[in-house]
Amino acid sequence: HRSGVNWDLINIATLGQNIPNPFWDETEIPFYLRNPAFVKLAVYDAYGREVAVLVNEYRQPGKHSATFRSPDLYNGVYFYRLEAGGVIETKKMQLIR
Repeated sequence: HRSGVNWDLINIATLGQNIPNPFWDETEIPFYLRNPAFVKLAVYDAYGREVAVLVNEYRQPGKHSATFRSPDLYNGVYFYRLEAGGVIETKKMQLIR
């Protein structure tokens, strides 16, 4: 492994940017799986508290997305995290009311 990177894990799972961002009430979070995998996609607040689990199941390869609805949340920055096939990827999104 060059530079400590496990090249076998690259692109097994890829997390896309939520659309729209910033968002008002709901947003779509896209992700891609190269191989079948158990997937957890969750949303966290700025303090690291889990506020929603959008996906928590085995998924087949291909393009996927999950809808995040936020009727009870405050304005601010939130993070969403994908765990799949040994890959963990996190991105930021902003809720504006």
